[in-house]
Amino acid sequence: MAKAYKAGDNVDTDVIIPARYLNTSDSKELGSHAMEDYDKDFLKKISAGDVIVAGANFGCGSSREHAPIALKTAGISVVVAKTFARIFYRNAINVGLPVIECPEAADAIKAGDEVSVDLASGTISDKTSGKVFKAKPVPAFMLQLLADGGLIPHLQKKLAEK
Repeated sequence: MAKAYKAGDNVDTDVIIPARYLNTSDSKELGSHAMEDYDKDFLKKISAGDVIVAGANFGCGSSREHAPIALKTAGISVVVAKTFARIFYRNAINVGLPVIECPEAADAIKAGDEVSVDLASGTISDKTSGKVFKAKPVPAFMLQLLADGGLIPHLQKKLAEK
């Protein structure tokens, strides 16, 4: 079961992965600095498979793909937010980081709650409180992109099938 890490509104890409680390494309290096300008203890507070539950406009700011790569490599399994910046949402899908919008879940889930997310049905369950939230399901073609690890691995798979 995944644990919820709570984040606020307008968490921008500059705090998801600070600009001083953009000189690398090494995903492990990026992951080792995820959210450090937002919460210096972020990596100590999360475990592989945990979920970020955030407010509105998550991923605003610059359009760097490094941000979702850093979160994914740090071990975040999905980001649930009230809303996402459009470019972050697209970049997240492209790199294989699941994201789902659900304002009700974002408001109700507390830090440390045990959470499960079913992208196909749009169901977000807070096992700690017993509450279940319904978001718009992630479309099948996006689920396939995520299952394949992102856009590039998905395209490589499709080309290999021909």
